[in-house]
Amino acid sequence: MGKRVLSASIKHETNTFSKLLTGLDAYRARALFIGDEIAPVYRDTNTEMAAHFDAADKYGWELVSPIAASATPSGKVTREAWEYLSGELLAALNGSFDGILLALHGAMVTEVDEDGEGALLEAIRKKAGPDVPICVSLDLHANVTEQMAQHANGLFSFRTYPHIDTRDTAARAAEALQAAMTGRTAPHCIVARRPQIDGANHGRSQDGPMIDLLRRCREHGKEAGIVDVSVNGGFPWADIEWAGPSVTVTYDSKKAGMAEQAHDIAEAMMDTVWDERANVTIKHLQVSDAMDRVKAAGSGDKPIVLADFSDNPGGGSYGDNPTLLAGMIEADLQDAVFGTISDPEAVIDCQRAGVRGTVKIPLGGKIDPDFVPPLMVNGEVVAISEGGFTYEGPMSTGMRNSMGPTAILRIGGIDVIITTARLQVLDLAIFRSQGIDPENKAIVAVKSAHHFRGAFGPIAREIMLVDALGLATPSLKSLNYVNVRRPVWPLDMD
Repeated sequence: MGKRVLSASIKHETNTFSKLLTGLDAYRARALFIGDEIAPVYRDTNTEMAAHFDAADKYGWELVSPIAASATPSGKVTREAWEYLSGELLAALNGSFDGILLALHGAMVTEVDEDGEGALLEAIRKKAGPDVPICVSLDLHANVTEQMAQHANGLFSFRTYPHIDTRDTAARAAEALQAAMTGRTAPHCIVARRPQIDGANHGRSQDGPMIDLLRRCREHGKEAGIVDVSVNGGFPWADIEWAGPSVTVTYDSKKAGMAEQAHDIAEAMMDTVWDERANVTIKHLQVSDAMDRVKAAGSGDKPIVLADFSDNPGGGSYGDNPTLLAGMIEADLQDAVFGTISDPEAVIDCQRAGVRGTVKIPLGGKIDPDFVPPLMVNGEVVAISEGGFTYEGPMSTGMRNSMGPTAILRIGGIDVIITTARLQVLDLAIFRSQGIDPENKAIVAVKSAHHFRGAFGPIAREIMLVDALGLATPSLKSLNYVNVRRPVWPLDMD
């Protein structure tokens, strides 16, 4: 008879410096599915939940899926939202289960607890009991805590950034869960870290120290008694005690001596993370420098991609910062597209003007005008839509999403996609859904830090990362940390 497995996902990457709290509406805007709603949405997509259904088919599990929820990164998850989300999952634990398979992020902070996932896992463990194995897939940018490692039997993190191995990672967790439920292994997890809140080249898997670290993860994972080794870049924009890079090792506690071996692996790999903490392989440009480089580059057969990484909604920034757009307008860039800027009020203004209508409006800078004020712009409305699209690139392939009511405003030679929702621009479909082919543009600006490379890298003539003054700034010393452990690099040490 097949094993009875609880499968669920509750995700959020929390930027504690954001004043934009994350309530249930933020989950409804991105993903909030209950019970029978889940399978039709996630099956046959490049997601962790898809891997849960794959595993149920492969191993003959009876799968119970109470909730799958995700919100765009932003400020702390509200008490109300957290009680609802965790309550749906915990209520499903009233029955008897052989195992629990979860897809979490690893960097959630709530109004109730700075370690959202640790608190959730503790509550699950208390209700499920000490003998039910719990395996969890995590984002590569998880801030793994002792509480998480204590209450989960195994933690399995993504190994790619952009995160294109989401389904594969959850499959690793599912395989380990099956081995545990059938008694072949008794997995246990440990975590190691150093006094740093950033490092490992922020998890970039294409170059820098992560290449060797990921190689070692794979090699150690082949050793007898080692179930999995994961390295996490951490999420430094969370002002919590244990923010920062980590290494987790999941091992078979049934085998003698494995605790010491797992400890040695984790500490040796964290020595490398610490030693390479200042090894960063990307260069950040100021807006004026980026404009000079764009003009000097001239024309070509592929677009130049400008990444507004510091206002990346995928890192919890507001996504409404017009600083880069202002620089592009001042530089009089032509044949350009800017995607996206979140401003529901501006969308309404464009809707009122109608297609081919003209507007003079304050654009962006409305979530926190004291941080970055709106930009006054004049433009022509060239399109209005409901903003729906389906991911077609290597990340979240096949998943449906929506920008909410959306308008395209042409300002000089720049088509600006103005959205109601906040979202990271990591897929060509965001442009194509609005009738814009980014491959045929001279300049494409995206609000994204790194995930955009999966889809936009192949079409780009050159990529420039632009620091346009957002909450996801790499200048961590400019942020007011209060709760993180001290001393810690780079805040207290050169």
